[in-house]
Amino acid sequence: MAKKNKSRERQDLNWFLRLITLGDRFSVRDFYDRLKKGFVEFLIVFFGVLVSFSVEQQGEDFEDRGKNIDNLVGLRDELMEMKTYTEDYIAENEWVTELYKEQYRRWEEDHDSIFLNYDEVDDFHYAPMAFYTNRNPFNPPRVVYDAIKLDGTFRFLGSDIGRLVNDNYDGVDLKYLMINTDKEEKAYIDDFEARLANQWVFDLEKIDVEDNDFWYNNRRYIQNDQFIKYNLFKRIELWYQINEQLHNYSATLEKNIEVLNGVIAEEEDQWTLIWWWGDKPSWLQASPKSTTEEPQDQEQSTDP
Repeated sequence: MAKKNKSRERQDLNWFLRLITLGDRFSVRDFYDRLKKGFVEFLIVFFGVLVSFSVEQQGEDFEDRGKNIDNLVGLRDELMEMKTYTEDYIAENEWVTELYKEQYRRWEEDHDSIFLNYDEVDDFHYAPMAFYTNRNPFNPPRVVYDAIKLDGTFRFLGSDIGRLVNDNYDGVDLKYLMINTDKEEKAYIDDFEARLANQWVFDLEKIDVEDNDFWYNNRRYIQNDQFIKYNLFKRIELWYQINEQLHNYSATLEKNIEVLNGVIAEEEDQWTLIWWWGDKPSWLQASPKSTTEEPQDQEQSTDP
């Protein structure tokens, strides 16, 4: 026969056994069973809390992943807008450069209308030098980039993508481009206006650069002003430099757009299960579509 578990009265136990005894008697088997039950309950509670924290953390990571994809798509779209803006600016730069390059080439000609151009489309004459004080600082769109930096989600992009994007928005090349189209151009404009205010105003009866007659009547005086001619020459040189910078910046934008497209495609191609995600296995990825052969005519043609 199996031996019965021996038990002892609680008052006969030492202080430690009395401390852990719940009833009137102490049994080793009862204590062992309670210990196993308590350990199992502890494990259940511990792993329950651990899984809860893990799921919550995974949920936050999943939300961050969603924000990262949204940021990447937003930045990619804005880079495409910046490229369109840059291409339009290149076209404007080249048109203006050719316009004033032609004016510089004709500067020494002995003709009263050398400072006047004729627009055949709209049928009117205009003086290119009348618009010499106009300038258009290079300022591509950056709303999405500033919003991402402001709300603190820029960190989701990662260091490599972050540097890539930062080159487009705050890189050295862009800063030089913005300086050349703003401060550098303004310096030549200021010199031009200062010449008019400090020299022409004393030598000519009336200064009205928007009037075609002004350029027609004073063309010999203007031709002899080598300061203005040199100012125009240096500004044309600046426009050529800006054009080179614009083409380099456009190429950088195009390259980075391709990089972002690849990263976005990789992120969107991942499988998702509730809050978990991972790369799709190769056998699950879509295979390239094969070209379908056109059906051949079953009826053979017969000669008449």
